Amino acid sequence: MRIESDLLGELQIPKNAYYGVQTQRAINNFKISNNYLSQYPEFVKALGIIKSGAAKANYELGILSLELYEAITFASNELIQGKYLDEFPIDMIQGGAGTSTNMNANEVIANIALEYLGKEKGEYQYCSPNDHVNLSQSTNDAYPSALKLALYNMNKPLVEALIKLHTSFEKKARTFDDVIKMGRTQLQDAVPMTLGQEFDGFANGLQKEVENLIRVSKDFLTINMGATAIGTGLNAIPGYAQLCTKSIAEIMGEDVNLADNLVAATSDASAFVDYSSALKRLCVKLSKICNDLRLLTSGPRTGLFEINLPPKQPGSSIMPGKVNPVIPEVVNQVCFKVIGNDTTITMAAEAGQLQLNVMEPVIGFSIMESIIYLTNAMDTLRVECIDGITANAEHLKKEVLNSIGIVTALNPYIGYKVSTKIAKEALETGGSVYQLVLDHGLLSKERLDEILNPNNMLGPHL
Repeated sequence: MRIESDLLGELQIPKNAYYGVQTQRAINNFKISNNYLSQYPEFVKALGIIKSGAAKANYELGILSLELYEAITFASNELIQGKYLDEFPIDMIQGGAGTSTNMNANEVIANIALEYLGKEKGEYQYCSPNDHVNLSQSTNDAYPSALKLALYNMNKPLVEALIKLHTSFEKKARTFDDVIKMGRTQLQDAVPMTLGQEFDGFANGLQKEVENLIRVSKDFLTINMGATAIGTGLNAIPGYAQLCTKSIAEIMGEDVNLADNLVAATSDASAFVDYSSALKRLCVKLSKICNDLRLLTSGPRTGLFEINLPPKQPGSSIMPGKVNPVIPEVVNQVCFKVIGNDTTITMAAEAGQLQLNVMEPVIGFSIMESIIYLTNAMDTLRVECIDGITANAEHLKKEVLNSIGIVTALNPYIGYKVSTKIAKEALETGGSVYQLVLDHGLLSKERLDEILNPNNMLGPHL
């Protein structure tokens, strides 16, 4: 063990640890979620980006020596490359508005830098977590800026998973293009359509969510570096905010920009709220699609039995032969979790007071959890379910021909009132709409065949 001290006194720390006293206090204080910063590598990388950008700006402004600039840059790049993750053992949910996370990064970078300089861990007189690594910064600009950059990068694999799922639905739509079926409204027979049209509807809805996620994620590229404690820039010198943001943009390779009002930006959580809302919107569609898939595969003897989902596991410990739609079910549950996280994020964003939102740790953790769950869920849905769906085409065609719903196509020719009588009689007698129209002499067989040809009812038709 080694001894380090802070405002509250001395504390023992594992001798080989790169983190320091404030990280150790966070380890001791926050045993909450069993989800640790080390499990979120994009966040650790983003902290490295922030610290590297700050060091460069401080060096260019002449307030950080070349020796310390090179050491801090080296240490920050180690984090950017994904190293030292085990040195971030603090809980994601923490009090202090993220101070523990910021100091964890400061201490790890300082101790890596000390070794780079040929010094021992903890010899902070040569490279201090506060005076050098955190120079010109506060948790209140470093933490939310790193969080935003991490979420921006985490959005990329989420969007990739969504694009792949959209493509899978598109392929199925083309495969099912000639499979005719009954469409339904309010769970009642409506009018004919193709299974391809149904799956194309799924695909189109998901495509809109790709566009929405890309759009809202761009707000994460607006950061408040240089705001320091409350947005006034105290302890940062003129030009630092602009230089730091420029350096971060260069490291990120993205169009990172400085917020136009740092006081407002330091307490404003609207970018997190907007992005979480986009995740919720995606989940509403995704869960609805999974509901539809479970309905369409219901049966096999007493349900709709329109499609077959790939069988993944036995469905019961007591009912032989039962196979359940387990993949859509698990995606439903992920969607419920993400929607619940959105409520947490909304309440946390509202709970910020005056010049800071201290609830950002639970905001960040909830969004990251949602992204990871959703990315995994969409990959699972695509690979384990959508790609293997087959259609019961003959059953679907038979259902269309026997449906009362096709009477809707007769409205323009025999009128709504007469069509209603035919539908009622078909329901009461069990007869077919086709035969009843002929029996009542309402249309010739040739004309009726043309009107009630299911393929003529798939779109606008004269």
